[in-house]
Amino acid sequence: MNLIKFPALIIASALLMVSCGGGGDTVETSEAEDVKAGSGATLTIAPESSKVNWRGYKPKGQHYGIIPVTHGELNVEGNSITGGSFSFDITNLEIHDLEKDSEDHGKLFGHLQSDDFFDAGNHPEARFEITGIEPFSADQLEDEDQYETENTPKSSTELAPDSPTHWIKGNLTMRGTTKNIKFPASVSINDTAVEAKAGFNIDRTEWGLSYGDEANVVDRAKDQFIYNSVSVEFDIKAN
Repeated sequence: MNLIKFPALIIASALLMVSCGGGGDTVETSEAEDVKAGSGATLTIAPESSKVNWRGYKPKGQHYGIIPVTHGELNVEGNSITGGSFSFDITNLEIHDLEKDSEDHGKLFGHLQSDDFFDAGNHPEARFEITGIEPFSADQLEDEDQYETENTPKSSTELAPDSPTHWIKGNLTMRGTTKNIKFPASVSINDTAVEAKAGFNIDRTEWGLSYGDEANVVDRAKDQFIYNSVSVEFDIKAN
């Protein structure tokens, strides 16, 4: 099977925990929440050292790469993040598993930019805005069943950073849709810099990226679908 025919999706976020075979093992998701101004010092996010990693899955293959972070800021008071946001550029999404000048790379990039997925012509930018942060508690981190194939998506515990320190909640906006998500993160704060790392799965269909939806039982039986779960990793640095 030609991998390009069913391109694995990209970053998108959010949960609807479903049973085995569905888009399980995704972050907790709810409707958008109000964003309050953060208190304390304002640190500027460093685009050159920040990125969003993505990985999409289909039964017989995977695609992965990064989405560049363009701008943003974090509010810090003492040893706590009190607010912040950052944006990333869908139009400059990178695919790292295919040669950049290859025909397959061009086809996949074009498909991901199209209305089947991100609709980048109308929604070139995605955005994450913090709405809450609390100390990490391991009993809130659970792995759900996924439909088993050669390329079953990574689990929540596999994606979570080493030694998480916090649960972060925030509004993720993509393709004109905003959902609030919650995920574990490792946050390091000193006098002049903040570094935050996180890893989790999202259900891409929550943002309208529904091409190749795995919910079709016939397609699933033929292994001709794209997993709804997409792995996302934030690596954010602010000075």
